[in-house]
Amino acid sequence: MKLKSALHVNGFLVLAAWLVLTLVFGVAAAFGYAAAADGGDTTALIAAIVATVIVVLLLLSVTGLIVVNPNEAKVVQFFGRYIGSVSEPGFFSVIPLTDRKSISLRVRNFETQKLKVNDADGNPVEIGAVVVYRVFDSFKAAFAVDDYEEYVETQSEAAVRHLATTHPYDAHDAGRTSLRDGAEVAEELTVELRERTEMAGIEVLEARITHLAYAPEIAQAMLVRQQAAQVVAARTHIVEGAVGMVGLALDRLTAQGVVELDEERRAAMVSNLLVVLCGDRATQPVVNAGSLYH
Repeated sequence: MKLKSALHVNGFLVLAAWLVLTLVFGVAAAFGYAAAADGGDTTALIAAIVATVIVVLLLLSVTGLIVVNPNEAKVVQFFGRYIGSVSEPGFFSVIPLTDRKSISLRVRNFETQKLKVNDADGNPVEIGAVVVYRVFDSFKAAFAVDDYEEYVETQSEAAVRHLATTHPYDAHDAGRTSLRDGAEVAEELTVELRERTEMAGIEVLEARITHLAYAPEIAQAMLVRQQAAQVVAARTHIVEGAVGMVGLALDRLTAQGVVELDEERRAAMVSNLLVVLCGDRATQPVVNAGSLYH
């Protein structure tokens, strides 16, 4: 069984017809009972009974009137049997004596709790995400799962846990995707949630990580590690630039014939330039003024 449209007609037309017919047959029943009471006319009594039955049926038909709001669907059941859904907004009449369940088709968002899990490297992290979704199949949302809202919440937390265990917090190796790679991780989480919730008639529009941090017990140690990594990266960049500058200086001095350097002086100059360029403190120049005594 799958989603289908339930038979429905304009509710205003049905209501107008119901008022007219109820009034006509109600008056007919009243006159029939009056005539049967006065003259004992059996035909009038039978007509009055028939009119009464019709009035009762007309009263039962009122139970088929429904109001469907925008971005809402009514799932219609007749004594437990699914006969269709009405998703068109308006005032309608369906089969009387049916049970109707409202399913919202509006876009919703759900934010998971801050979950504490171990990432791919075994480090405990805190992670949370927000999921934006909507119902696209009212039949599946009503009958495929007990509670589609609870189902989305449970599957969202399971998907976030799985995402955290398959990626590291920081990717120290090239080619690995870390939890901090927002766009890639969000796309992966969205695709996984779509696969998990499709059977419940749910379409996941977007899923993004809203909270990501190391667990408190290792946060300080990881901060020191990150700072050390940044220092190493900065030093590496400085050394690469310094080596290039030293090579350029020596080439320019040689090309312009400013000074002739042997290997020993050349090595000393390279050492001095590297100290100046790579040092993290201001250098103190030393001026050789020569000897004061002869």
